[in-house]
Amino acid sequence: MARMRVRLTFPSELVQQPIIYRLVKDFDIVPNIRRADVRADHGWMVLELEAAEDGLERGVAWLKTQGVTVDPIERDVVLP
Repeated sequence: MARMRVRLTFPSELVQQPIIYRLVKDFDIVPNIRRADVRADHGWMVLELEAAEDGLERGVAWLKTQGVTVDPIERDVVLP
């Protein structure tokens, strides 16, 4: 199993979409939500993701195609 810590930033048009559910259902990713702030016009989440390496890669790629900004995190610092 591979693990990854990320910060996801959602544009307003995706805030109401079941993005995390799709990660679980379609890519067999187990999310652990560490922090989040979701409002009507934008949202962000800090997550620890765990899955088989290929599922994790496919899930992150899918997030990006949906318009979610994915920033890797190391020790609560967002990497450039």
